[in-house]
Amino acid sequence: MKIAIILGTRPEIIKMSPIIRLFEDKNIDYFIIHSNQHYSKNMDDVFFKELNLPAPEYNLGIGSADHGNQTGNMLIKIEEIILKEKPDVVLSQGDTNTVLAGILAAAKQNIKTGHVEAGLRSYDRRMPEEKNRIICDTISDYLFVPTMIQKEILLGEGISENRIFVTGNTIVDAVLQHKKIAMDQSKILNSLNIDSKQYVLITAHRALNVDTKNALEKLVNLIDQINDITGLKVVYPMHPRTKAKLDHYNLNISNALCIDPLGYLDFLALEINAGLIVTDSGGIQEEACILSIPCITIRENTERPETITVGANKLVGLNIDSFKKAFKYHIDNNKGWKNPFGSGHTSEKILEVIKSQQ
Repeated sequence: MKIAIILGTRPEIIKMSPIIRLFEDKNIDYFIIHSNQHYSKNMDDVFFKELNLPAPEYNLGIGSADHGNQTGNMLIKIEEIILKEKPDVVLSQGDTNTVLAGILAAAKQNIKTGHVEAGLRSYDRRMPEEKNRIICDTISDYLFVPTMIQKEILLGEGISENRIFVTGNTIVDAVLQHKKIAMDQSKILNSLNIDSKQYVLITAHRALNVDTKNALEKLVNLIDQINDITGLKVVYPMHPRTKAKLDHYNLNISNALCIDPLGYLDFLALEINAGLIVTDSGGIQEEACILSIPCITIRENTERPETITVGANKLVGLNIDSFKKAFKYHIDNNKGWKNPFGSGHTSEKILEVIKSQQ
């Protein structure tokens, strides 16, 4: 049995790292195709070295582009590789154009496909990620869902139950594997001159928050008020996409420590020590929940409803009054919660499913 792992972004590298390690330990015949969808080394290549993962056998060098151009180029190059390598199964995780191209290329060649983190829905079709999720779930052979919520969603969409497997989320495996390493090795708090639990960690890069001037002005206004609302310093590792949009619209964030993107271990250390996390990232909502750090999500919806249900997360959009209420909620209800995404053995469950289906 030969397995192809297709990935292309920082979250995919992180979330697939436990599977890659497991395949190494079990001597599984596999190879990695890396689309290079991210265009910054700090956002991408450094993660393989930092996480001590084997280098990908194939780097496609796709980089940033419009959706059709990017996905089409990936599809052409991935198809060439899988025709050459003839894997039995293609595995991909998440909702990016890399995931869509990889699963589509394999499906068209009648190669079995596994979608890791299947069944997530924001029900916001304006998000390109939502379209990618729906297509990938529709055509994949193995749908590895984090919780029963996603299983019920897929059943409601008419997908056969024998394609759906509740495995938990590999992000739990990754966080548990990397947490101690990050705490032991990272010096990021010292380098930024910040103290544990005395800062808010922000990430923001979603198109709905940064692509238009109106939305970006609201985002800047909110970030500039967070210090006054919370009494905490504000640390913002800025995504290249957001920086480019700020420059384009001649906007400036004045009341936050804006820094370059970080390696995973430094970023994980910042998450672990944060007093509050503010994000528009789905994966970081999960990581905050797993790490027991209160989270406020600057979106109107989430494909991670479990984080809301357990009390780890609040949705506020870019509304300052809603942000104030969410912050007060966390202050008044900071009693902890149970992680809903599994016990850290998702990778083993995924491998067991694949082996049992061959």
